[in-house]
Amino acid sequence: MDVTNIAQLSSSMAETGTRQAVGMAVLKKAQDIQSSTATALIEALPPVQSTPNLPAHLGSRINTTA
Repeated sequence: MDVTNIAQLSSSMAETGTRQAVGMAVLKKAQDIQSSTATALIEALPPVQSTPNLPAHLGSRINTTA
């Protein structure tokens, strides 16, 4: 094996590692942004008001046989 090939291989491996690290950092940042956006949307929802005229059991079951 030639010495120049070893240097090229080492350089290529280091560059690949750097690219993967940058890609992971960007992915984590995107996930953090999505998480904070989802949290803000959930917190922005108005509180659910219960209707006093309906029975308490109403809405506690889902009909799955359509």
